[in-house]
Amino acid sequence: MTTKPEPDDRVLPYTRILSLAIVPFLIAGFVILYLFPHHTAHLWAWPLRPTMTAMVLASAYLGGAYFFVRAALERHWHVLAPGMLSVTAFATLLGLATVLHWNKFTHDNPAFWIWTALYFAAPVLVLTAWLLNRRYAAPARTPDDLLPPSLRAAVAAIGTLALVQGAAMFITPTTFIDLWPWPLTPLSARTLAAVLCLGGAGLGIWHDPRWSTLHRMLEVELVMVTPMLLAAVVAHDQLDAGKPLAWPLLTGFALLFVTSAVVGGRRSQRPLVAAGPGRV
Repeated sequence: MTTKPEPDDRVLPYTRILSLAIVPFLIAGFVILYLFPHHTAHLWAWPLRPTMTAMVLASAYLGGAYFFVRAALERHWHVLAPGMLSVTAFATLLGLATVLHWNKFTHDNPAFWIWTALYFAAPVLVLTAWLLNRRYAAPARTPDDLLPPSLRAAVAAIGTLALVQGAAMFITPTTFIDLWPWPLTPLSARTLAAVLCLGGAGLGIWHDPRWSTLHRMLEVELVMVTPMLLAAVVAHDQLDAGKPLAWPLLTGFALLFVTSAVVGGRRSQRPLVAAGPGRV
């Protein structure tokens, strides 16, 4: 008879090792796409034009690198759970985009094979981490760590909006090409759709409405959104303010940045109350 594991909110060694293994790929992706966006034809799996697309994807990689560094050091699984699921969705969508646009990639570039191996394997590996760790998930031990219902609903609503928009953009990328503030191809539109779906992590707050979970989410969000806004300044000549989604996108990301900074700043991370030692 199998004994149910004690819900002590531990982070398993598998998750720590996987996180450390992913980080170098994300950092390399950030460096190439953000610092050398004009050289993607030679340095990346496919040519990314214009540079705004490259820098937005790079920003997502930077947020991911921060998340996985923290995951490798984390003692409490619950703060990682929503992020692991959103990363699974992100990697799955990029794997599907690779298959759908196979002929658009630079097949003789080693970066393409690294990209392909990563996005074919990552969905399975990251989802496995979530499935293994959830057996040890522990509920909140004190009401003081729970979000107010209004904030919980707002975060979940933002997560839903991001997920719906990302899914719609992935399914019908040509619909968004004429609406987007900078030029897109179906492949780059689907890539940005995967980035938008990362925001679906906000839905995890509906299931686990703890301040500690939200705090980690806000940290990752700030690391990701800050270079995106800087990219909009650096590449402002690529943006067409007359496109329908131009101002909604810019305003939305600016509000997201400010709100994340204010909420995260007003509620500093409290000591986590674990069900057990939280150690492996």
